[in-house]
Amino acid sequence: MASSNSNSSSNPLEAMGAFFSKQVDRRKLVTTEKRALATRLSSSGDTFPGSEHRPADRKRWMAELGADKLRVHQVVWPGTHDSATNKIGVPLVTRPFAQCQSMSVYEQLAMGTRVVDVRVQEERRVCHGILATYPVDVVLDDVSRFLSETESELVILEIRTEFGHEDPPGFDRFLADKLGEHLIPQDEAVFHRTVAELLPRRVICVWKPRKSPPPRPGDPLWSAGYLKDNWIDTDLPETKFESNLKFLGQQPPVAGRRFFYRVENTVTPKADNPVLCVWPVTKRIHGYARLFIAEAFAKGLGDKLQVFSTDFIDGDFVDACAGVTKARVDGTA
Repeated sequence: MASSNSNSSSNPLEAMGAFFSKQVDRRKLVTTEKRALATRLSSSGDTFPGSEHRPADRKRWMAELGADKLRVHQVVWPGTHDSATNKIGVPLVTRPFAQCQSMSVYEQLAMGTRVVDVRVQEERRVCHGILATYPVDVVLDDVSRFLSETESELVILEIRTEFGHEDPPGFDRFLADKLGEHLIPQDEAVFHRTVAELLPRRVICVWKPRKSPPPRPGDPLWSAGYLKDNWIDTDLPETKFESNLKFLGQQPPVAGRRFFYRVENTVTPKADNPVLCVWPVTKRIHGYARLFIAEAFAKGLGDKLQVFSTDFIDGDFVDACAGVTKARVDGTA
């Protein structure tokens, strides 16, 4: 005997229709937000202090600005999101769902990246979610290679235990041993020092364990509170753009800040959306980095910009960050 409580939700055809209707609405919303950003760009442009600057050599763009003049708090640090995912997963199978960068960490640093975001699991392998790739030693060797080829470039190396994983045993000692003489110890006075005053030490390594004790003042590594952000999980580009502006506006100016604050010019795939590969999703916001900087200055937030990161970093993104940094050194921003 059929149940008298049956309703439309038990009808598989109706359920499927509702699902596809939701997907259509979702795609319309994505399209609307993409068009909104394009309209903002065409109406207001993407000019800001230093926007015309192009480093002669991105690999040494900090040195070009003068190690004795450039102070740590003046830098707009170009960063990469999920930096060490260039070889993660299986090509053409799982890689498109987890890869956020196509270049190695060394190649990113040579391109001008100065903040590297690395996730690890208990076996000291780089990971993104459930997928693991090469040992973190590969990243550390890339950083060391870059440092050996340059003289005045600073690097912020953020390493965190990926959610759902355990901390690698003894990882703080491992990092200190591997990076040794390059490490700038945790000290809030660093923010107002020049690059020259920090040399030959050039790496600020922020270690974010899930359960292990955090680094303390004076330690070779920096604790999680020195690199903050307000990441939101969305694939909607204007929603992320507006969120980034809102949270940036809540931060103190860099001249008085005792931590690094990151804005991520990224959007991420969502499980309820048919587009799950990273590149076509993050591409929705990727081209609006300069617009974001321009709007930040237009809204009086230019003095709060600090770490600016992206998926699939390119030279123009680096140039934009270097340009604002130069303007600060020159006193025009």
